[in-house]
Amino acid sequence: MAEAWLSGTVDGVDSYLMPAAHALLQARDDVAAALAELTPEEIWSRPGGAASIGFHVLHLAGSVDRLLTYARGEALSDAQKAALQTEKGGVTPDREALIALVRDAVARALEQLRATPRERLLDERRVGRAGLPSNVLGLSFHAAEHAQRHVGQIVTTAKIVKGKGA
Repeated sequence: MAEAWLSGTVDGVDSYLMPAAHALLQARDDVAAALAELTPEEIWSRPGGAASIGFHVLHLAGSVDRLLTYARGEALSDAQKAALQTEKGGVTPDREALIALVRDAVARALEQLRATPRERLLDERRVGRAGLPSNVLGLSFHAAEHAQRHVGQIVTTAKIVKGKGA
């Protein structure tokens, strides 16, 4: 099967946002593949004190949601703030729930990318409590590339906990 970026266009996504859509789709698929045969112990283990695979999955889904909230020009909701706190520990969803979190986050992200008109891509947006400067395009791209960073951690850590060479 071809990687997402080689699979053609994503219906309804503007060509300027296509790289972000492809990266998010690839993240969704790579997370599902990486978690496919892991035990709960492997998902939540912290080899060498590193963050667990489960943390990376929770953070991937949550960060995509938060970054695209900023891209819409909205502030984070209380529910999003609470979810951010759960990423730091205390919850250990099972494999299927983790895969579903990523699948759902990517589906919502694609809906937003489809609804984003090209003429709004350079609209200024503010990020976080400090109101740091960005724009719709920057936030959309960063949501995708940040997800890919965590996919790399997930895939590598999965190989480590399975005892395979990275």
